[in-house]
Amino acid sequence: MSEGRPVSLAEAAEALLAAGRVVVLGHVRPDGDAIGSQIALASSLLAAGKQVVVLNEDGCPASLRFLAGAEMVERPGGGEVEADLCVALDTANRSRLGEGCLASTAAVPMLLNIDHHISNERYGDLVHVDAGAPATGQILFELISEAGLPLTPEARDSLFVAISTDTGGFRYPATTARTFEIGAELLRAGADAGALSSMVYERYPFRRIELLRELLGVLRLTSGGRVASWALDLATKDALSLQPDDSENLTDLIRAIEGVDVAVFFEELRGGTVRVSMRSKSAAAADVCEICKTFGGGGHALAAGARIEGGLGEVSGRVLDRIDQTLS
Repeated sequence: MSEGRPVSLAEAAEALLAAGRVVVLGHVRPDGDAIGSQIALASSLLAAGKQVVVLNEDGCPASLRFLAGAEMVERPGGGEVEADLCVALDTANRSRLGEGCLASTAAVPMLLNIDHHISNERYGDLVHVDAGAPATGQILFELISEAGLPLTPEARDSLFVAISTDTGGFRYPATTARTFEIGAELLRAGADAGALSSMVYERYPFRRIELLRELLGVLRLTSGGRVASWALDLATKDALSLQPDDSENLTDLIRAIEGVDVAVFFEELRGGTVRVSMRSKSAAAADVCEICKTFGGGGHALAAGARIEGGLGEVSGRVLDRIDQTLS
């Protein structure tokens, strides 16, 4: 598959402004950065008079439906979407846009790929990847400003959530001075940091706590205490009636263990596949993006993932062995 043409932020803005009808996509199992970026771009484009459709293979997670504009996020309905431009946000691999979204947008003549993952495959017609940005939401703020699009209240709040969630509340190493400046600009525009942060970080369903209890019961330390991991099987998921976002960011808890360099979450999926989510304390200790690439995944140096065919025990063994080799 050939790579798309790299474009500057100004060129990406030109493509948006030239399109009358735009469809906005994000990755499967969307997080705050994906959904926040989708809502923000769509809201600004709508305010500028564009026709906009927002599609996500899995829809908007329950934990993010408090965002104004979340009702715009739809699952693909099977029919083809008529648009001049398709924008893929925060999605490193075309396949992670989802089969339904790809089918619905197959006839759209141009795809603009905007992302911050260093492992991005550079798919699409136009590509703007800024691996130095800690969140796609940060790129979107700059893009909306560059294009002169309105920063609506919906866009403002969604961008704050997008940036906050992908920077761990503005504390991960990838956070830059510009990140804080953008945060300040969003606050000056009226974003309520306290209220938004409370909705994101202090509002969990009880089943998330039940999940944490189960995961702590299977917590393992390997590689001389440098790797912490836990695994979630299908039986537990079914027993607790878990939703995909119930496990979001739980792995950060075990990464915080003193002496641990890498934390790993293994989740058994239906169909004989395991989802692996990996976090590292420092790239010097372990670049988890490089580790995940060996299993067909990718992401960032400190946060990456992969989907691997096989059973839970077999996959976890292979992955932990690979991490041990890296640390050694």
